[in-house]
Parts: sequence; C-alpha cells; structure tokens
Amino acid sequence: MKIALIIENSQAAKSDIIHGALTSVVEPMGHDVFHYGMHTPEDRAHLTYPMNGILTGTLLNSGAADFVVTGCGTGMGSMLACNAMPGVFCGLVIDPTDAFLFSQINAGNAMALPFAKGFGWAAELNLQDCFRKFFENEPGLGYPKERAEVMAKNRNVLADLKKATCHDMLTVLKNADQDLVRTAVSGERFAEYFYPNSQDDEISAYLKAL
Repeated sequence: MKIALIIENSQAAKSDIIHGALTSVVEPMGHDVFHYGMHTPEDRAHLTYPMNGILTGTLLNSGAADFVVTGCGTGMGSMLACNAMPGVFCGLVIDPTDAFLFSQINAGNAMALPFAKGFGWAAELNLQDCFRKFFENEPGLGYPKERAEVMAKNRNVLADLKKATCHDMLTVLKNADQDLVRTAVSGERFAEYFYPNSQDDEISAYLKAL
C-alpha cells in the first residue's frame, strides 16, 4: 500500500514525530510511506487544511496514493476538507478505538488526526497505536461481525451518493482557486513522489501545466 502523509502548516514542527510514528508501524507491514510535507515550518509550500483536502483528493483520485494520513490542530478542518473531495472518505481518528472502528466499519481511505489538541506526553505512543489498529487488520470486516453485510451495503450507498454530489477530481482542480491548487502541489517532494506514482495522465498533465 502507498500511504501518503500530509501535515498542515501549524503542526509542521511535529513532522518528524508523526512521520516516525507512522513509518515505525506500517513499514514493517510492507507499506510504503511518502511524506508530502510539510517537513519543517520553514518549507516553501505552507499547507493549510483546505490545501490538505485538495492534495488528498489529488493523490487518491490519481492513484498516486492508496491511503492518506493527514491532520491539523484538531483534525476536524482537515477531515472536512478531505471529505469535500470526490472519492475521499476521511475519518477523524483521536484514539486507537476510533482507528479500529473506522477501519472495520467504514473502510475509509484517509484519516485526520489532532496534532495539537490532546497532543501531550507520550503522544507518539498514541499515534503508533492508532496506526497499528487501523492497518493491522483487513478493513471492512465489520464490527460487530454480524453487521458486516449491512455495513458494506451502506458504504456502497455512501459511495454512490458521493458520486452524485461531487464533480470528478480533474474538474475540481480546474474549478478551484488556482493559486490554492498550485500551492497545494508545490511541496519540495511533490513532483518526485507524485508523477512516478500517478495513474491518471489527465490529472498529471494538468498539474504539470500549473
């Protein structure tokens, strides 16, 4: 699995802690982590949580990433921005129980975490436990197990509803504020990670033209 990490500007100073917690859990499972920034508070591209949403939608809809880990101070802004994008199903994950239930019930493709609220002593241990609880099991198996079929049906209903209410990602990129899009995809390692992994030639061509 290709897992993308996106960190909003207000929490960029914690980049190494978050990245370290994620890689320590998922890389031994065989997953690859691509850190799209921010890496430090001094990064040229200052990502806001609306930009997190644009970047998340771009990565998932192009196939450049299979899953996105993101967040902000409370996690809520990033969650809302991500869920505004087509094909993105992002859950707010605060503790390991959230992570487990989101995986088993919703089988989403992005999670948003609070990197300021409640981020105190041993915060990296909570992050590791959240990542472990999400990624250690096959998603969508249901909880409780006897409701798995109903939960799967509801996921499909929600996916169809999202298709009806959202434009495709290329249209979103074209219609959104172009300065916002340009900044969202201007991170120092975006081109290095995105273009070799993208499976959507139209999205790739449009972003290169920016």
